[in-house]
Amino acid sequence: MHRYFLALGLALLPISAQAQDATAGFVDAKGKEAGQATLVATPNGVLIEAEVTGLPPSSWVAFHIHETGSCDHSTGHDSAGGHFNPSAGPHGVLSEGGPHAGDMPNLWVDAEGTARAQVFNPLVTLAAGDNAIKGRALMIHAGPDDHQSQPSGDAGDRLACAVIE
Repeated sequence: MHRYFLALGLALLPISAQAQDATAGFVDAKGKEAGQATLVATPNGVLIEAEVTGLPPSSWVAFHIHETGSCDHSTGHDSAGGHFNPSAGPHGVLSEGGPHAGDMPNLWVDAEGTARAQVFNPLVTLAAGDNAIKGRALMIHAGPDDHQSQPSGDAGDRLACAVIE
C-alpha cells in the first residue's frame, strides 16, 4: 500500500533549511508570482514543501504533479497537460488500483488565502527513472480532489502552476 504524508503548520523544520534538490516557482491564473516549492530527493520518494498565496480562503484545494513542465497562464495552465501518470493507473487513493504518481493530498488554505505544506510522495523520484518529476509541473486546483473521479479528481480550475527545475 502506498502512503502519502502531509504535515501542516509552522512547527516543521523547513526544507529550505536543508539541501534543496529542485525548486518550483508558482504563477497564478494571471501569470503573477504566487509562491514557491522546494523539493528534496529521498531514498524513498520526494519531499515537497510549498507555500502558495492568492488561493480561495479557508478551503481545501487539490495538489497534483502534471506531466508537462509548462505553465502558460493564458491557457488556464492547460499547457501542463494531465496528471503525471507513468503507470497508466487510476486516479485517487479511493480508487481500486490507485493512486497514480501525480496524485497527492489536498492542501488546506488559511483565512488569508495561503497554503503551506510539506508533502511526501513515495511514487516519484526527482531526476532518475520513469517516475522522475524534474521538468514537470506542480499544480493547485480551485477545489478539493475527491480522490476517485477519473481522470483527475473533479478538482476544478487550475489556479497555480509551477515548473520543477
